[in-house]
Amino acid sequence: MSGSSSCIGRLTLGAALGAALLCTTPAAAQVAVIVNGDPITVYDIEQRGRLMRLTGDRNVGRQQIVEELINDRLKLSDAKRYKLEVGDKEVDNAFASLARNARTTPENFARSLSGQGVDPNTLKARLRADIAWGQIIRGKFQSSLQINEKELFNALETRNPEGKDVGYEYTLVPILFVATRGASQSVIEERKREAELLRTRFQNCETGIPFARALRDVAVRDTIRRNSADLSPQLRAILDRVEIGRLTAPEVTPGGVEVFALCNRKETTADTPAKRALREQIFSERFKTHAERYLKELRKAAMIEFRE
Repeated sequence: MSGSSSCIGRLTLGAALGAALLCTTPAAAQVAVIVNGDPITVYDIEQRGRLMRLTGDRNVGRQQIVEELINDRLKLSDAKRYKLEVGDKEVDNAFASLARNARTTPENFARSLSGQGVDPNTLKARLRADIAWGQIIRGKFQSSLQINEKELFNALETRNPEGKDVGYEYTLVPILFVATRGASQSVIEERKREAELLRTRFQNCETGIPFARALRDVAVRDTIRRNSADLSPQLRAILDRVEIGRLTAPEVTPGGVEVFALCNRKETTADTPAKRALREQIFSERFKTHAERYLKELRKAAMIEFRE
């Protein structure tokens, strides 16, 4: 026989039609694994592999890729069991956050992925599983994930018995030298010069803020307070170098050129960078322990069928 007849053979009509469909199915759409009734295709494996290599795991093998996809299916299957739905908006927001971290827009980020052979939906599928899993673990092990102040204090004492753990609360007033979106570089440079001129004249917040308000095309925004634990080490270093009552260096923003008046800086032990970092570390370790143990339980109870 030739063509489809060689593939179908002497099957009944219904079976023959089903076999014909299988024979003409592209390899990429073939099912490789079924996890609790949810298929993983050859295309899924190929795409996840490209994504993993793109994000740094260049020597990843096929079995590792398949295992990660199986875990994702188990996470989403468990989410369904708990009637937990991760909406497209949540996934899109997480995707946009990654784009911001890469200093680009979601559209350009998606185009960049596509240009490197990765369907953006492959990343979104992984984000959906991660979001669902985070909600499951936090909900299921909520009490044991909590970290009280006493154990945090003891952990800090153990790690740094002689060090003084303090943070700072900064009182800041944002001052924006307005420039329209898309303004020319010459306009931006002129606004930067005006901001630098204000820096030389700005001696304290009591007289400097009213002076700034009187300047043309300058917006003085509401006072804000930030704890050093909320800021990156780079931002903390910048603010710690600025004298109280003076301005930070000009920075170009979408709205123009912005400086911050540092009106106060006071010590605080309520929440410090060291305490925040330790709290996050302890939480991460506990989360990982619970997540790994629970995932093993799910795998033991799962129906996993390999088709290849």
